[in-house]
Order: sequence, then C-alpha cells, then structure tokens
Amino acid sequence: MKTVVVTGSASGMGLATSKRLRDGGCNVIGVDIQGSEILADLRQPEERIRVCREIAVRCDGVLNAVVTCAGISGFTSQPASSVVSINYFGTVNLLEGMRPLLVSSAEASVVVVSSNAATTTPRINEAMIDACLDGDENRARDIADESGAPAAYAASKFAVARWVRRHSTSAEWIGSGINLNAIAPGLFDTPMTQAMREMPEAAAMMDKSPPPVGRVGDPLEAAHLVEFLLGPLSRFIVGSIVFIDGGKDAFIRPDDWPSPRRRRNDI
Repeated sequence: MKTVVVTGSASGMGLATSKRLRDGGCNVIGVDIQGSEILADLRQPEERIRVCREIAVRCDGVLNAVVTCAGISGFTSQPASSVVSINYFGTVNLLEGMRPLLVSSAEASVVVVSSNAATTTPRINEAMIDACLDGDENRARDIADESGAPAAYAASKFAVARWVRRHSTSAEWIGSGINLNAIAPGLFDTPMTQAMREMPEAAAMMDKSPPPVGRVGDPLEAAHLVEFLLGPLSRFIVGSIVFIDGGKDAFIRPDDWPSPRRRRNDI
C-alpha cells in the first residue's frame, strides 16, 4: 500500500485529495491544524521538525508521496508574516525533512501546491522571494509584514514554484528517484475562498477577473490532477508547474510563456 502525506488535509483541495487517494487504496497521513492524523501549526519551525519525526514513525521510515496543500490566503486575520511562514517555509521545510523518507521508496513523487497568483499578481515582491529562497525566514517575515498579506501570498507562492523548478532536477530529488512538480490553482470553491467572499476587498478582486472558463474550480478536479501526478504514468514529468485555473493565467499573460531561453555565459 502506498503511503502519502497530505498537508492541509482537513479542508478544500487537501480534503478532496485525501479522500481521492484513500478511495484509490492509499494510506494517507493528513497534517493540519485540526481534523487530521497529525495536528500541527506549520507557522512554527519546531512544529515542522516534530511533524517530520512523527511521519517517520507512522510510515515506518518509507514514504511514497507528499502533497503540500497547507496554506492561507492573502486576505486573513493573521499577520502577513504567518502567510509566508505557512505557505513557503511550512512547505519547503517539511519537504526537506521528509526527503530521506522519500528516498527510501523505489519511486517517490511530490506535488506542491503553488497558485496562479504567483504569475498573475502585478509588482510581485522580489525581495521577499529572494529571502524565502535564501532560507532566511526572519527576513522574509519582516518583509511580509512591511508589504501586507496579499503581497506575501503572491510572493510565497511564487517562491514555492521557483523552489520546485530549482530543486526538481537535482541529484537530491530526481537523481534520487523523487519526482517533484507543482500545480498552480486558480479560484476554487473552498472554505478559504468562501471566507474571502465575506471580505469586500477580496470579493471585488475575485469578481474583477473571473476565469475564462466561466466558473470556479471544484476541489475534486485538483484532486484528480494530483492523483495523476503521483501515478506511474507521470514519471517523465519533472519540474513542471501545471496550471489548473480555468484559463486565467493564459488570458492575463498569453505571450509570457513559453519564453525564449536567455543567453547564459556559463552554458
């Protein structure tokens, strides 16, 4: 039986993914602040360490897959620093901590949840992205609190996607048999977006640019995509960011991707 860790497993895409994987015969270890097998507040570095240790015990040292759905929006009562700590460091620190367990599996897979906000948000905060990728959580948190939670959300999700791109092809990941990819969801019908609907500023933002497909996403659609990316027929997909956003990224920036390769002196 395949053992899969799903963070943010108690609601939204995490809940739909957990159910889908369990229905497919997987042993799912859920991680969330409530309603899961492992309860944890991923804002706290020590909690991330504890979660990795507990997972090692629960999976008996061998882990087949990880899906990181845990995250909070840019429209929240929590400070912006919590947004970057949960969305970026709560993802990357856990993956780094669980990597030895994944190496023990013959063929492991990881799906990271980014967001189309990473590519569709204007004037993204590059200093915050750099702090995240440098592993400097204190600096990233300080920049986040100066910039505000919406900016922290976009930057943290961009940093997660870039981390996937940088690490997926390394010896530590695909060189060790671990497929690492990300999905970039758009607007989905989840408790997070339902809560945003109650905030006038957030509701106006969502209504301003609806997905070209003409509806919001169903979490089950994301769960099916994740299931495929964890499966045997996706082993040749490495380091990809798969948009599942009803066409919004393509609509906003149709000519930005694909982009031509830049000249580099070291190649």
